[in-house]
Amino acid sequence: MRVAAGSVVRIGLVQSACTTDRDHNIAQALAGIAEAARGGAEVVCLQELFAGQYPCQVEDHGKFTEAEVVPGPLTERLAVAAREHDVVLVGSVFERRSHGLFHNTAVIFERDGSTAGLYRKMHIPDDPHYYEKFYFAPGDTGFMAVPTSRLQVGPLVCWDQWYPEAARLTAMAGAEVLFYPTAIGWLDGEESLHREQYEAWDTMLRSHAIANGVFVVAVNRTGREEDLRFWGASVVYAPNGEQLVKASHDTPETIVVECDLARIEWSRTRWPFFRDRRIDAYGSLLKRWGT
Repeated sequence: MRVAAGSVVRIGLVQSACTTDRDHNIAQALAGIAEAARGGAEVVCLQELFAGQYPCQVEDHGKFTEAEVVPGPLTERLAVAAREHDVVLVGSVFERRSHGLFHNTAVIFERDGSTAGLYRKMHIPDDPHYYEKFYFAPGDTGFMAVPTSRLQVGPLVCWDQWYPEAARLTAMAGAEVLFYPTAIGWLDGEESLHREQYEAWDTMLRSHAIANGVFVVAVNRTGREEDLRFWGASVVYAPNGEQLVKASHDTPETIVVECDLARIEWSRTRWPFFRDRRIDAYGSLLKRWGT
């Protein structure tokens, strides 16, 4: 485990490689939470759908059996971990909401194990090996900030990373840190695109931090699963765009980074983007295209 320098609130990132053994995946996530807490973490974030291999590489009705109700057995184990280690916890689950209705959901737990909030992924992709529209209904929670004892959590999930509107609205709701549980990687046969794909993703994360004057935390999985090699590189950006820490591409890793929340005010008074927004001129954002 590495510990990066800073102050005020310590955030833990648990980057893992998942196998077909669900019990193993859950156990390594719980071990990562414990390791982060030993390193002083007060808030811990897990990667997207940490309990299993990423299910959306194929359209398979059998994979719906992996979903669980919320609250349910998996979230109860996360609640126990939050309480045992005295941490705020962001966990990502395959939620079974009702018969035939499923979501990709981030659950936020308080340090006493209570549920502080729930966010259902708003942007659902449908690309080769990311067939999420087959599995998940679009979220209906809207963009939010979840108050906790340590900070205002801004929960978002993976594909949400590409949308400046999502980051903006979450920051406007009061979020101090945008948390992105993530499962993104390289596809076999696209090796010539690997560098630009990763750099585009990383640039978007940094831009959200700068444009909104917030901390950005992305926790990605690593390792190979069928035709995808997840690129890891879990990262934290400060409100001015400084990269505070980055995990390796290929290795499971638990990192704790200290974030000084006072940097939010500093950045927003030096770069007053919220002051200068022309809210009278943005009506066309509510249209699909054009004016």
